[in-house]
Amino acid sequence: MDPKIKASAIKLGNNIDTDVILPGKCLIIVDHYELGKHALESIDTEFVNKTKNGIILIGGKNFGCGSSREQAPIALKYAGVKCVIAETFARIFYRNAINIGLPVIECPGISEITETGNEISIDLETGKIQNLTNNKTIHGTNLPQFIMKILTDGGLIENLRKRLNKK
Repeated sequence: MDPKIKASAIKLGNNIDTDVILPGKCLIIVDHYELGKHALESIDTEFVNKTKNGIILIGGKNFGCGSSREQAPIALKYAGVKCVIAETFARIFYRNAINIGLPVIECPGISEITETGNEISIDLETGKIQNLTNNKTIHGTNLPQFIMKILTDGGLIENLRKRLNKK
């Protein structure tokens, strides 16, 4: 995984919970690509059509609150979300996202400098976030090397497989 990501933004508000990210009725779906087709459908029925070229999702405070279902970040990843940047994250959502290989960056103030449609550039290793549309720069948390390795490997399970196969 390239630590530098560039894509158009879609901005959401505060308290986007896992039921909004992926409705409970979809929890019986096993195929990750099929899960992706239902991401955020309760607030935007056209969301998956907007993510075909890859997007960066901008969230407010408490992104991913609610249940601990790992299907929520899986749905976002397979819908075409390249990274989620939020003011703050629910702890379990944050860890589930890393575990499945979806980059997440906490960045207080990101909502103030970003609108839907803005072109965003992120350096995951330094935490530098640039809004290329309005020329504003902000810094979020940088991801430590061990998390970058998990993301590069495609998630925690693949990371563990690679580490175990080296022994």
